[in-house]
Amino acid sequence: MVECISRSEFQPAYLRLYESGELKRRVEQALELLKDCKLCPRDCGVDRWADKFAVCKTGRYAVVSSHFPHFGEEDCLRGWKGSGTIFFSWCNLRCVFCQNYDISWVGEGRGTRPEELAQMMLRLQERGCHNINFVTPEHVVPQILEGLYRAVERGLRLPLVYNTSAYDSLDSIQLMDGVIDIYMPDFKFWDPEKARHYVKAVNYPEAARQAIKEMHRQVGELVFDENGLALRGVLLRHLVMPGGLAGTQEIMEWVARELGPDTYVNVMAQYYPAGKVNGKEYVQINRHLTEDEFQDALGAARAAGLRRLDARAAARLV
Repeated sequence: MVECISRSEFQPAYLRLYESGELKRRVEQALELLKDCKLCPRDCGVDRWADKFAVCKTGRYAVVSSHFPHFGEEDCLRGWKGSGTIFFSWCNLRCVFCQNYDISWVGEGRGTRPEELAQMMLRLQERGCHNINFVTPEHVVPQILEGLYRAVERGLRLPLVYNTSAYDSLDSIQLMDGVIDIYMPDFKFWDPEKARHYVKAVNYPEAARQAIKEMHRQVGELVFDENGLALRGVLLRHLVMPGGLAGTQEIMEWVARELGPDTYVNVMAQYYPAGKVNGKEYVQINRHLTEDEFQDALGAARAAGLRRLDARAAARLV
């Protein structure tokens, strides 16, 4: 049975940390970690406090591409007034097929200080959004916490969504313990060599498993309010790749075994060639997903015993 919490009784997790003083301590701890950055599994060790950077190309301040009420997310996030989405630029992965290439690879956006980030959250709340949705937050956890503290001081009361590739360090996810209400990781690849080739991170699968297990430990299974809006828990995404390259069967079996059969999983059919995909180096993924491939992925999820599946075929299926 799916758990339901009355919206009137719900309180975002971060309010307790703010009231106890722990949120302020987390901000200080996170900013200190910028000086020898190991906030993602790349462990670059650069001094981002001094505005230096490595793969993520983000120094002292986060770069934000846009913020707006987003109606393209899952029904339980977008509702009828939208998910209050903040898109962070750059990324700690190098997904060659990235559908947000201009944001994640080119870095379109502008540097955003904590006061501006807080104002973005508050504007989205004023517009009636159901939550604040941080997209590509893996490399800017300290900056998010810094902005969040200011937003809470000024009245932010919405649930927080951590919308991630799952290439997160345990240090970062533990900083978010008691801060984030809804974790939304995308488990991309099971095989390390596939991860090396397509997202340029051979340790992605192991890092994702560790991070997702910690997310689930913190918030558990996805729960909703009386209107079907998500309030707390893990919503796991998996993008089905052509030719089964993502390792869908292995991922679904792991989710059912390690997190449980009631984990909410969105099996996504939205893949299409984008980013750096071409007919030479990435020929295997230089095509759209087929209907049969998508149905095979759904079958793998059901065979693993997963009971809460969100699966909507995309118009581009052939």
